[in-house]
Amino acid sequence: MKFRLRYLLICCLSAFFLLSCSVSARLKKADKYYEQGEYFSAGEAYRKVQSSISTQKQRKLKAEVNFKMGECYSTINNQKRATKAYAQAIKYKYPDSIVYLRQAKVEQALGKYKEAARDYSLFLKAQPTNAEALAGLEGATKAAEWKKIVTRYVVKPATEFNSKKNSDFAPSFMGADASSIVFTTNRENTTNRKNSSITGVPNNDLFTSRKNAAGKWEKPEPLDGEFNTDDDEGVTSLTADGKTLYFTRCRSSQSAAIGGELYTSTRSGGQWTAPQKVVLFKDSSITVAHPAISPDGSVLYFVSDNINGFGGKDIWKVEKTEEGWSTPENLGDTINTSGNELFPYVRHDGTLYFASNGHPGFGGLDIFKATKDSVGKWQVTNMMTPINSNSDDFGITFDKVGEQGYFSSNRNQSKNYDRLYHFELPELVYAIEGKVTDEKGEPVSDAIVKLIGDNGDNVKMRAKKDGSYRIKLNNNANYIMLASARGYLNSTHKFSTQALVDSKTFTENFKLPTIGKPIPIGNIFFEFGKSELTAESEKSLQGLVKMLTDNPNIAIEISAHTDMIGSEESNLELSQKRAQAVVTFLIKSGIDKGRLTSKGYGESVPVVVDKAMAKTYKFIKEGELLDEKLVNLLTKEQQDIVNSINRRTEFKVTKTTYNLY
Repeated sequence: MKFRLRYLLICCLSAFFLLSCSVSARLKKADKYYEQGEYFSAGEAYRKVQSSISTQKQRKLKAEVNFKMGECYSTINNQKRATKAYAQAIKYKYPDSIVYLRQAKVEQALGKYKEAARDYSLFLKAQPTNAEALAGLEGATKAAEWKKIVTRYVVKPATEFNSKKNSDFAPSFMGADASSIVFTTNRENTTNRKNSSITGVPNNDLFTSRKNAAGKWEKPEPLDGEFNTDDDEGVTSLTADGKTLYFTRCRSSQSAAIGGELYTSTRSGGQWTAPQKVVLFKDSSITVAHPAISPDGSVLYFVSDNINGFGGKDIWKVEKTEEGWSTPENLGDTINTSGNELFPYVRHDGTLYFASNGHPGFGGLDIFKATKDSVGKWQVTNMMTPINSNSDDFGITFDKVGEQGYFSSNRNQSKNYDRLYHFELPELVYAIEGKVTDEKGEPVSDAIVKLIGDNGDNVKMRAKKDGSYRIKLNNNANYIMLASARGYLNSTHKFSTQALVDSKTFTENFKLPTIGKPIPIGNIFFEFGKSELTAESEKSLQGLVKMLTDNPNIAIEISAHTDMIGSEESNLELSQKRAQAVVTFLIKSGIDKGRLTSKGYGESVPVVVDKAMAKTYKFIKEGELLDEKLVNLLTKEQQDIVNSINRRTEFKVTKTTYNLY
């Protein structure tokens, strides 16, 4: 029995020793990948070994391995695995508070703003003045509010370029007419298709597409020339004439990745020359990438991890000189942060665009716009949604004409693929449209519509046969319109395009009363047997006040009519009082009493049925007179309808030359 126990103890110790050696060897290999910058390989190695580490005796090592694993996955943009790894590092008491900052950043990139704000706050307890954490906390706490600030940009996937199972990103237009485009992709090509030990996916190549005669983009093809190698190529920039191209190449040896380098090529005789390395720093170990040449070719912006920056990767610039390029200059702390500033792009007007995860944003990389103020200081603004999201948004390029172009994003991608998106800022369109009809709703086909704006706009047009019209407007203007036609009264309308931020089409339908025949005044009501106007009637009469104001040289008669209920004498008296009540209201509203007369007709002028009435009430016919003889032939319900039609207030024009002579 003692022999067996001793034997078992020796076996257990041997197994533990072998396991410890195995863990140690695998960790050493993972650390080597990590030190060489082979983050995908390192992350996978850490992931496989961490489960073998004892959670009871080696908690410190467990925390360290998970933290490094989080760093690897965060670097290659696998945020879901990164957040799990950081959570384990926190669970096993990783000693450095930096783990909370790292966790907060990936949580923010995943759109988990509440959790991100919590972890930023935990980190700030240890380092309350850390700029990166303060910016992150601002973004996490304001993201919900910012998402409500939706700009007018329209964003759609660029299906004409995107592959299904690969990443496509960092587009650049080639040439002044923007009829060709080059972008970075890891889709199938003749170059080495082995997965990179750094990213875990195939290295990138440069592909291009051009528009055909019909203006449609053709199928993307590899860029002609000595660009695509077994190394990683990408992120291009071209001069405005499309003849000089700059791009990034990341070479690697068997022992380690060399890092980013810039290359340039010129187009001569329809062919691209062999790429030449652009040397910007004396120290060749300094990474340089993401070139952005100014349209005139005089200034080259680029990204570098130079230790003299502000942390992470910064944007720098050099100017072209007779000897080559000037000494690199950091763009300063207005542009650069302790995070990463990447993918610069310079527009034709000098506006700088770049991606950053160090400025306050939605999470991941956001695209920012930077312009210089009157004293030459950069003013940086987030481009907001829908350009930006909580995912990585980067690599923007603008068409040379108009507010449109392409950018990259991995939004809504379960496998983290980058996709190209088209964006466009639609032109603001302002217009007014409607119809000109008579009081019955019939079109006035020969109506004239005039429009005058305080910005100098002056338009005169004839309505179409159906009475319709449409006039294009400008913004920030006050307008007045006049609709008129021979034999009709005029009508005006005032409106404004001041302070509008979106396109808008105004609708204004003009009803022109006919001159020479009575026109019913709608919604005029009196209490039964009384002549006092109701409040609702006074509101309706404001339309008549406007008509009289629009036509200052007419005089009118106000006429009132009753139904056939009651005696003829009492109806005549009541109608006269009602007509006078309307005149009194108009005078109080500022209408000259010399333009107004009143006449009560009682029940003596019953209505003649018109087309609209006959269409509404099937029991009466067009042209019939709604007199007592007809009323007596109707049912009680029909009589009530006819009586309500006969009870009306009308006006008719009696003079069109008031105060003209």
